Amino acid sequence: MAPPAVDPRSGYCAATRSFRSKRADVPLPADRDLDVVTFLASRRHAGTVALVDAATGRRVTFAGLWRAVAGAATALAAPPLSLRKGQAALILSPNSVHFPVAALAAMSLGAVLTTANPLNTPAEIAKQVADARPVLAFATRDLLPKLPAGLRVVLLEPDRLPSDPAAVVATIGEISATTPDPARRRERVTQDDPATLLYSSGTTGPSKGVVATHRSLISMVQIIMTRFRLESSDRTEAFLCTVPMFHVYGLVAFATGLLGCGATIVVLSKYELPEMLRAINEYGVTYLPLVPPILVAMVAHPKPLPLGQLRKVLSGGAPLSKELIEGFREKYPQVEILQGYGLTESTAIGASTDSAEESRRYGTAGLLSPNTEAKIVDPDTGEALPVNRTGELWIRGPYVMKGYFKNTEATQSTLTPDGWLRTGDLCYIDEDGYLFVVDRLKELIKYKG
Repeated sequence: MAPPAVDPRSGYCAATRSFRSKRADVPLPADRDLDVVTFLASRRHAGTVALVDAATGRRVTFAGLWRAVAGAATALAAPPLSLRKGQAALILSPNSVHFPVAALAAMSLGAVLTTANPLNTPAEIAKQVADARPVLAFATRDLLPKLPAGLRVVLLEPDRLPSDPAAVVATIGEISATTPDPARRRERVTQDDPATLLYSSGTTGPSKGVVATHRSLISMVQIIMTRFRLESSDRTEAFLCTVPMFHVYGLVAFATGLLGCGATIVVLSKYELPEMLRAINEYGVTYLPLVPPILVAMVAHPKPLPLGQLRKVLSGGAPLSKELIEGFREKYPQVEILQGYGLTESTAIGASTDSAEESRRYGTAGLLSPNTEAKIVDPDTGEALPVNRTGELWIRGPYVMKGYFKNTEATQSTLTPDGWLRTGDLCYIDEDGYLFVVDRLKELIKYKG
């Protein structure tokens, strides 16, 4: 039977009343027994430096990174830490070059990674710990007081101090330097196993734990690499990581995805404009991901800021206005603006603009990501709508979450039995397949991006 006809211009299929992405599907690995870390480490690329600490200039090569991840995994699996598949591990830390090592080592064992915002109060962190029940925490020294008592800690610092509390069992420096044990018994980790448990403000109401599988992460890694066309590039791109790694976008892009394609990640531990500019110029940054307030500050500056070799700015968080895009283009004609739309529940990106041409559709969130289908559903009647009609956006793709943690009711109201994720965003898709976000069905105020 011939597949139903899809309009090549909009991607709309009248027979299924859904939209198909106009981007080519990205290949996804067929092997079920594959975790995201093994998948990333097996990618071939020409990159040499994986991570740079913007503050100190310390560099971590790819060889050093994968050796540290293997060593840390060996130490985490052995007593006294004995981290096992299916157990949760918490990371409480600002961005650092240690963050990806901890994240990748834990996920390689099949442990489930949960992250907390360092600005959260001890009460908020205690609530997340009570829900996720991590068996250990990775944390920086100054954040230790925010952790509830009784949690074993791996310090995200090179060395111990005599004053460190008894809860500190090891440091990232110690575990990364462990000799990897090729003979250790590995638990089988499959693409269907949970990899991350990230707490989102949820498409509604209080914070909920979002479970993503190794398959979700692998498919997002493939989409991110394709988006930046990094595998075919002969030059090493350098990304400035201004986005928090505890957030889905930071975790998927910077602590995992981009490490698979040889790009260099320059890590900023906190965002300040002068420090950002210094890092861009000092480390030859070519890609700058940011949230709209930073873009506003760059346009508002009386004269153009020195941006060195910067070629692309990636904005997420909220669609940019025509005035902002034009103001930026006038001030920085050498830099392209790209935008993205996504949710914690969709493991980061569901639509994006991938060229200056696509970004000229003012107000758009972009074209649907590869391997993605969408429906626009009338919230009152439940009817799926055609082009240029506004309704709730539903998306389906290999990266959609497995569900909300220990919350069947919320999962059933957000995920349909046939795999559609109801985003809670009111949107329309135009005759050329561009997605426009009009409003939230369920309003949530974002403070500080």
